[in-house]
Amino acid sequence: MSPAARRATVLVLVGIVLAVVCTFLGRWQWDRHVWRDGAIAVVEGNWSADPVPLDTVLPSPDAPLTDADVWQRVSVVGHYATEGTVLLRNRPVDGTPAYHVLVPFVVEDASAGTATDPTQAGSVLVVDRGWVPPGLDGSVDVTPPAAPEGTITLTARLRHDEPASNRDAPAGQVQAISAEQVLAAGGVEGETYEAYVAMTQEEPSVDPVPGVLAAPSTDPGSHLSYAFQWWTFALGGLVAFCLGARRELQDGREELDAEAPAPAPPTVSADGVELWPTRDTPRPRRAPTAPDVPRRRGGRDEDAEDALIDAQLGERDER
Repeated sequence: MSPAARRATVLVLVGIVLAVVCTFLGRWQWDRHVWRDGAIAVVEGNWSADPVPLDTVLPSPDAPLTDADVWQRVSVVGHYATEGTVLLRNRPVDGTPAYHVLVPFVVEDASAGTATDPTQAGSVLVVDRGWVPPGLDGSVDVTPPAAPEGTITLTARLRHDEPASNRDAPAGQVQAISAEQVLAAGGVEGETYEAYVAMTQEEPSVDPVPGVLAAPSTDPGSHLSYAFQWWTFALGGLVAFCLGARRELQDGREELDAEAPAPAPPTVSADGVELWPTRDTPRPRRAPTAPDVPRRRGGRDEDAEDALIDAQLGERDER
């Protein structure tokens, strides 16, 4: 393989590898776009839906919350364990530093009065009641608004329980909304859910209440445009490297043509007649890229023709 052919092969291989990588990156961005589009559809569908009893979505405290039920509003009857109030650290709201107020809610009836007998009584639901600004020292001098006393009907939005955090936090605070960690930090015992809720309404209500939690973003982001950009890079890169390989092959041919010796001039007789080349006549060496031309076998036939022509010319002179 000539050096030009080797360089062209390397360029084509690099173009193929680049195209494959960009194609997979585009597919990754496409998958993120599809996931984000599905999450937005869930938010838009559940955000304005009417509230339903808690036990219709979570039949038991250990029942998992499905992705399709996130942000669904639920109603439940119970009372707050205000002595177990916990603050969530490092969770800004609309870019503003804030603490979230987490209060354990002891369930008295998960059916919110729709069932003949109360359901899931005694289980504990973690409620995010809203946010409060940080104190002067940004640490523990925060007094959130008190939760209502006695039995209330709570309406709230379901959220996935967060993974437990291994970061330390001051007493009465947590770094994640993990139901077990929240109950442990508040000193409250009871069977908890694999989810928590964000409060939207309390009956009877109290005043003041923590700041209202912001609605989730429905911005689809730039994943779709990124996907098409990666696929454009894949196609453009492959075409560019293939054109580069073609140029290398053309340059290689031009170099071989320039190095090839010039063809030998034809043999001319004394009368100015161009003669057929014989076996003894040196022939030019063909360039490697020249097309293959069939050769005549040997030179004996040519010598015999020359001898026959000479004999005929001699006989004519004698006449």
